[in-house]
Amino acid sequence: MDRLRQRADFLAVANGARANSPAFVLQSRRRDDSGPIRVGFTVTKKNGNAPERNRIRRRLRELVKRLDPVSMQPHHDYVLVGRRDALSRDFATMLDDLRIAFTKPARHTARGSDKGSAKRRGEKPGAAPASRKPD
Repeated sequence: MDRLRQRADFLAVANGARANSPAFVLQSRRRDDSGPIRVGFTVTKKNGNAPERNRIRRRLRELVKRLDPVSMQPHHDYVLVGRRDALSRDFATMLDDLRIAFTKPARHTARGSDKGSAKRRGEKPGAAPASRKPD
């Protein structure tokens, strides 16, 4: 198992499937190569100051170390996005949450699809696009 380190890899995984938990969000994406499973960790500044963010990140790393790698799918990238609840949540409960996140069917976010672009334009998803009058 390797670590994700480059921003482009994190952004690619962010467009993939995700599973939510009170202490973290698990994002995943299938890769087309035959490389090992890669895992990345991120905690935003809204989760506290640097020592708190580092503690959240350490707890997430320890979760992945204790998890059975068989539960992860081969040829996938995963990103664990830490939340503030990771500081106070029981570690055993977080480990169960992570196991469940890997087994539950992932909810795929459709970024950049027609529905999303229709929302941005203020239209109803599935509605016919407004026709423009010729000049």
